[in-house]
Amino acid sequence: QVQLVESGGGLVQAGGSLRLSCAASGRTFSTYTASWFRQAPGKEREFVAEISWSGGNTKYLDSVKGRFTISRDNAKNTVYLQMNSLKPEDTATYYCAARTYWSSTPYPKEFPFWGQGTQVTVSS
Repeated sequence: QVQLVESGGGLVQAGGSLRLSCAASGRTFSTYTASWFRQAPGKEREFVAEISWSGGNTKYLDSVKGRFTISRDNAKNTVYLQMNSLKPEDTATYYCAARTYWSSTPYPKEFPFWGQGTQVTVSS
């Protein structure tokens, strides 16, 4: 079992930056693929970024490429999402998720482990 706890959300002006953290429990987390999703009010949960267990592979939602960077520190059992040049449309609750394999299809239903979410609000 893996338990995930997100932190680092908050209120920021457009153009600003935030770094989200996802702290995981469980000795095997370093072998899991980890992802960030987000969900805005009235919208479906949306994939944002994913990183393989080694950190050697990443993928991103097109609209965040060049602005967001996902990384991980397996010694600390933590995954990060550095968000720069934030836009009002990035406003959402951000969730960390984990699964045991890497796939080209990051659908929420494929992730058995989820955090509780952290709110990110970008003002214009």
